[in-house]
Amino acid sequence: MKYTKIRDLKQMLEVSGKLYGNRPAYKIKISNENEKKKYLTITHKQVRDMVDSLGTALIEMGLKGKRIAVIGENRYEWEIAYLAIVCGTGIVVPLDKALPENELESLIERSGVEAIFYSKQYEEELNRIVRHGTGKLKRLISMDLKEHENGIYSEAELIETGRKLIRLGNRKFLDAKISPNKMSIMLFTSGTTSKSKVVALSHKNICSNLMDIKSVLDINEEDRILSFLPLHHVFECTVGFLFSLYSGSQTSFCDSIRQIPENLQEYKITFMSSVPAIYESMYKNIMKKAEKEGKKKELNDLIEKYKDKSMEEKKKAFKEIHDFFGGHIKLLISGAAALDPKVETGFRNFGLNLCQGYGLTETSPVIGVETKENLRVGSIGKSLPSVKAKIVDVNNEGIGELAVKGPNVMLGYLDNEEETKAVLKDDWFYTGDLAKIDKDGYIFICGRKKSVIVLKNGKNIFPEEMENLINRIEGVKESFIFGKANNQDKDDIRINVKIVFDRKIMKDAYKVETDEEILKALTDKIKEINKEMPYYKAIKKIIITEKPLIKTTTSKIKRAEELKTVM
Repeated sequence: MKYTKIRDLKQMLEVSGKLYGNRPAYKIKISNENEKKKYLTITHKQVRDMVDSLGTALIEMGLKGKRIAVIGENRYEWEIAYLAIVCGTGIVVPLDKALPENELESLIERSGVEAIFYSKQYEEELNRIVRHGTGKLKRLISMDLKEHENGIYSEAELIETGRKLIRLGNRKFLDAKISPNKMSIMLFTSGTTSKSKVVALSHKNICSNLMDIKSVLDINEEDRILSFLPLHHVFECTVGFLFSLYSGSQTSFCDSIRQIPENLQEYKITFMSSVPAIYESMYKNIMKKAEKEGKKKELNDLIEKYKDKSMEEKKKAFKEIHDFFGGHIKLLISGAAALDPKVETGFRNFGLNLCQGYGLTETSPVIGVETKENLRVGSIGKSLPSVKAKIVDVNNEGIGELAVKGPNVMLGYLDNEEETKAVLKDDWFYTGDLAKIDKDGYIFICGRKKSVIVLKNGKNIFPEEMENLINRIEGVKESFIFGKANNQDKDDIRINVKIVFDRKIMKDAYKVETDEEILKALTDKIKEINKEMPYYKAIKKIIITEKPLIKTTTSKIKRAEELKTVM
């Protein structure tokens, strides 16, 4: 695909602004009263104007070269603030909106931010942090206030102030020079605040990823994107936010997880990036609806009939399912965790282009992604054009640690030379993920290196692989595979599983109510899975619970902490 070369995000805004200035950048719902919805449309030209104006005001406030944080739900004000900081003012620090106050305070102090953009729900805790905090934070900037109030700045008023300054000839932001190779973005890895690392990213890192993505994905100014995943997460920030502006697309923000289908229809969405759980839930709902209406056989027959047809022919045959997704979907991307191959195949059977991607915060983030041209179910596609990938310490099954090299690889972990040296070796970034690469270059992720269970016979168990199988069982919300030593032989590791179940679904699906009955039903299902696996992978013991697993704010299992609850 054609793409425009960019060296930094400031140039990206300038170039794409000229190309797509009068096209809509955002379509936002501003009223939903009496079932009559009203929308605000913001053009790409208006976005650039707001960024320039806000950036000018920030420099005039004395924030040139400073670290400035952003926290809040997905909204265009968050994105304008991010760009105004990073395109000429200082260093942007996106913060996790799900953190409790004590952890938020810790990150604010650790990052040394001097100002923060925030949405209304964080006002009280940020005021407390400023009052008794020992950090540098002094300026609070509200995304909601229309004008400055009680010592708190208004983003809207700062934009107006900056606009006036530009009219008077202030060019401090407009003429600001960007150093593409210097740290401009600080991102905290998930985990406890004391253990989380600060990933230092540059304009070059992000822009190389944007150009690579544009070169392989057919997304352009005609596309409409739904923003759902948290913006502080680099996956959504790069793929959902910055890529949309770079491509001249239109972004709308999802109202809630339950309203995704409605929003897809409402905004005529053509492209969305999300996590496997969302697509898996949608797929289950489609299949359940067919079963409930007595159409499951008819649906399966239709799938078989059209399995070798083109995506366009499938789209016509499965029109009702396409209508559920709004009727305009061109591409769906799944990232952040492994996608069930059954679900990926299921979507493609319906004529929906669901592709899996993979990346990490440290790689800005995308390393590889499936495309219409490069697709192999179960893989994450091939590495992006400017990214080299290799497998190191390969075992006899062809599995080893995935290492990558390219302009998207981070500068390092800020003020943490030891951790940086552990993962960056001769410009190769060691991902910590185990993978294999087939003869055609398709990458298959097997699991995290540090979570692998090594058995007495030397065989490796990848917990994530087995959890994906167990999570397909009806009534299972999530699962946690772990190894436990045999009491008689400490070297003999047995595979165990902790299952989080849904009591209502268990009752409906298996007619069981008590914990004993539920355990029996799930044990029978696990026995079926055991029959399909090599003997050494067999699950020996099951623990059931309704309490959710301990997870990071990005929904990854905290394995070390979860292990303490079962040992």
